Amino acid sequence: MERVVGTVVRGLRGPIINQGDNIEEIVVDSVLQASKQEGFEILDQDIVAVTESIVARAQGNYATIDDIAKDVESKFGDDTIGVIFPILSRNRFANNLRGIAKGAKKIVLMLSYPSDEVGNHLVSIDMLDEKGVNPWTDVLTEKQFRDYFGYLKHTFTGVDYIEYYKSLIEEYGIECEVIFSNNAKTILDYTKSVLTCDIHTRFRTKKILNENGGEKVYSLDDILVESIDGSGYNEEYGLLGSNKSTEEKVKLFPRNCQPIVDNIQTILKEKTGKNVEVMVYGDGAFKDPIGKIWELADPVVSPAYTAGLDGRPNEVKLKYLADNNFADLKGEELQKAISEYIENKDADLVGAMEAQGTTPRKLTDLIGSLADLTSGSGDKGTPFVFIQGYFDNYTK
Repeated sequence: MERVVGTVVRGLRGPIINQGDNIEEIVVDSVLQASKQEGFEILDQDIVAVTESIVARAQGNYATIDDIAKDVESKFGDDTIGVIFPILSRNRFANNLRGIAKGAKKIVLMLSYPSDEVGNHLVSIDMLDEKGVNPWTDVLTEKQFRDYFGYLKHTFTGVDYIEYYKSLIEEYGIECEVIFSNNAKTILDYTKSVLTCDIHTRFRTKKILNENGGEKVYSLDDILVESIDGSGYNEEYGLLGSNKSTEEKVKLFPRNCQPIVDNIQTILKEKTGKNVEVMVYGDGAFKDPIGKIWELADPVVSPAYTAGLDGRPNEVKLKYLADNNFADLKGEELQKAISEYIENKDADLVGAMEAQGTTPRKLTDLIGSLADLTSGSGDKGTPFVFIQGYFDNYTK
C-alpha cells in the first residue's frame, strides 16, 4: 500500500531529572522504551529533541540572587546602573532583577515601549496613536507615562510590570528611577554604567553605548560567565536563557551541550544501528497572533545539535508546481510529474519561483519550534520529542 503518513511527532515521557543524573542514558533508555512499548521502529534520520531545562537540571546549573549580586557589584561598584531593555517576565527576569538590585546602589530602569523585544506590551499602539506619543523619539518619565496611559496590566499575566519591577528593586532599599525610551543612548544622560538586558539585539545596543560615551557597558551574557563561589554559570550566554527556579534561585541555560548530543547519537547508533539526529532545544521561534508575543526569550532555539541538523530546507511548493508547471496534468500523471521534479530539483533553490512560500529558516529553528509546541511549557511531562519522517518528501 502507498504510504499515507508523512512527519510523525511524539512527545516522550521521562523521569523527573535531578542534578547528577546521566542525561544521555536517560534519553536513550526513554527512546528505546517508547519504541518497544508503542511499537514504532527507529529509523535513519529520525530526530530526538531534548529540552534544555532537563539538561541544565542534570548539570546542576543554578545560581542564587546573591551570586548575581556579587558579580554585578564586582563589575559596577558603587555606580548608578542603567538597567535597560529588559523583557517583561516574572519567570525570565524577576529574579535576575532582584540580583542586579541587590548588587547596586541606585538603578535607572529604562523600559522599551510600547512593548519589550519579544512582544510583551506595556501599552497598545492604538493608545500611543490616541495620545500622540511617538515611541521612536519620545522619552517619558514614569509620571508622564502614567499621565498618558494610567496603570495598565499585562494581557495574559495581569501584572503591572512597571510597578512590579520597581517594587523588586526597592525591596532591597535601592533607589529606582523609571524611564521609557527605545533609544539606547538615552540612558547615557543618566549614567555611563549600563547593563543592557535585551537578548537578540544586545550586540547592536552595546556597540551604540560604547560608541557614544558608555564607560562600563555589559549585557546579561556578561553576568555569570564563570562560577561565583561554586555557582552554576554559562561561559557563552551568562544569564541569558535563565528561568526562575525558586524565590532565591535561577536555572541557567545549559552549558557544553555538544558532547551530550553527540554521545546520545553514538549510543543510539550502537544500540539500534541507525543514525539518529539529536538536538537540545529551548524556546521555539514563533509568534502568538493574539498577544503578539514572540516566544523566543532564549538566546538561541538550539544550543547544540548533531551535524545532520545543520542547514536549511531546500523544498519546492507542490501547489505551485500543480498550478503552473504541470497545470495541464491530473491524477497519476500529475503525481508522477511532480515526483520526478522533486527527485531532480536543484541543490540550491534560493530565488527559484518553485520554492516561493517555503520556509528557508534554519532546520534547528523549525524543528526546535515543533518540539517546543509538542512538549509545551507546563505539565505534559514529555521533555523528549521523537520526530520521524521530517526529511521525507512527496517521493518517499
